[in-house]
Amino acid sequence: MTRKRYEWKLSKRTLQLGDRTLIMGVLNVTPDSFSDGGKYLDPDRAFARAVELEEQGADIVDIGAESTRPGSARISQAEELRRLVPVLKRLRDKLAVPISVDTYKAAVAERALELGAEIINDPSGLTFDPQLAKVVARYNAGLVLNHMRGTPETWAKLPPLPDVMGTILHDLDAAVHRARRAGIERAQIVVDPGIGFGKRKEQNSEILARLHELARLDLPILVGPSRKSFLAQRTERETVFATASAVAAAILGGAHLVRVHDVVEMRAAAAVADAIVEARNQRS
Repeated sequence: MTRKRYEWKLSKRTLQLGDRTLIMGVLNVTPDSFSDGGKYLDPDRAFARAVELEEQGADIVDIGAESTRPGSARISQAEELRRLVPVLKRLRDKLAVPISVDTYKAAVAERALELGAEIINDPSGLTFDPQLAKVVARYNAGLVLNHMRGTPETWAKLPPLPDVMGTILHDLDAAVHRARRAGIERAQIVVDPGIGFGKRKEQNSEILARLHELARLDLPILVGPSRKSFLAQRTERETVFATASAVAAAILGGAHLVRVHDVVEMRAAAAVADAIVEARNQRS
């Protein structure tokens, strides 16, 4: 299976997707994220980490101010902005790579885009706040539609999906239609199957095994397996290796972008997977 090339239209630039896998580096400015909660809550530390992610080779820096780890509670718009705005103000015009903001709230997205963000990464796939799409359309920003089942508060109680990939395809297709109705162009949209977002442990492996089916939507694919609980090993270092395995599998399954915490290590994994994809393309 060849990986199709796309141009991803953002508010200030266009990213080429498909030649090599782009790395989206994660920066959580939260006290409670599952892997790095509290580390970058201070705006100065968050600024330094964003610069470091770019230096390490991140093609996009994705900033989240509200945790969506399993069991986490939703926070107010005011609290999310209180965490996010000081970081975005410090970063304005300081990075050469685009900034993505991980939020489902329209008002937070609007403030982020005003402060220079170019991508909104909606973990809910436009199901929590329908006004978000209109904000993205108004700013001509990039949009990531992530598949989420239920809410983080309910994930532990959800039964396995009878047809995990069929459900993801159906729900993401509906999310794309919602985005298009709000005036967002297809060239602005990337889809994410939402590894860990309400899926049972074994079903996350199935999503990676069947990722190529997402090509039916004819949109670029982002996958975020980094440090998810289904990959957890005895030590943090071993979990990095497990994540690298999932990243390689995602790329071989057709992913155009991967969202990761460990940029240096995942760039190395992506480079090898990209070479394998390229070799496969030349034979087909």
